[in-house]
Amino acid sequence: MVDDELMDAALAEAREAGRNGEVPVGAVVAVDGEVVASAGNRRETDRDPTAHAEILALRAAADRLGKWRLGEATLYVTLEPCAMCAGALVNARLGRLVYGAADLKAGAVGSLYNLCVDPRLNHEVPVSIGVRADECSELLSGWFAARRAAPTGEGG
Repeated sequence: MVDDELMDAALAEAREAGRNGEVPVGAVVAVDGEVVASAGNRRETDRDPTAHAEILALRAAADRLGKWRLGEATLYVTLEPCAMCAGALVNARLGRLVYGAADLKAGAVGSLYNLCVDPRLNHEVPVSIGVRADECSELLSGWFAARRAAPTGEGG
């Protein structure tokens, strides 16, 4: 039940990101079931290619906890992390990852690559897949469908 509730918080971040013109991906970092940081995508807003929800949430969690090693933390994210984000999770020594929808085009935690559990790296992150996957997928597909339907010049 905790995974479901914390994914709900990540979905709220994703919805807010979508309302702000960002690809609707949200992330929450929790320790012992309590949220310590959350974020939605901000690449367009910040004009920063690294401003993915996962990166922003990790940065905020590290700042709040006063350390970069996040072994006691779990990251909840609505979309499977890309290679950049999966690498950041490994480097943060994250305790656990929970994600909703698979990303067949860029996912690096099982779809295209499997960086979080690659034994050649210095840390392996336990992963739980598919928590509220249908909701996470529908949010993304609905957002992209709306963008494609928008008048020329306003699509993503």
